[in-house]
Amino acid sequence: MAADAPTRPSPTVTDDSAVFWDAAAEGRLVAQRCAGCGRLRHPPRPMCPACSSLEVEIAELSGQGTLYSYAILHHPQHPAFEYPVIAALVDLEEGIRLLSCLTDVSKDDVRIGMPVHAHFVPTADGPLIPVFRPTEDS
Repeated sequence: MAADAPTRPSPTVTDDSAVFWDAAAEGRLVAQRCAGCGRLRHPPRPMCPACSSLEVEIAELSGQGTLYSYAILHHPQHPAFEYPVIAALVDLEEGIRLLSCLTDVSKDDVRIGMPVHAHFVPTADGPLIPVFRPTEDS
């Protein structure tokens, strides 16, 4: 990465989201799984919305998914990003939805339903964060 290249801001880490961001910093994608009913959930939160259990397990995710929706962001611009930013809502194959960015694709080639997979990019303070790119066969 060039010295003058934009660098994404680091995530805001909370007690609930720390496990997600710690795994991302290692290049892994994870989600909370309710130990009571087995439901995956994202974003991380202290209680299962299905059964109200406070017991949590961590599930490794494949990072494979489908583009559910997207928005092309032009303004307001921030120097940490290259524009346009493609904000992406991704349905992961495990059944949860993640909000992130779509990279390595022209805005003209983006289409709902395209297969995507997670990869990780550095932030201003060094930790990695998950973003998505089209799967090669898309």
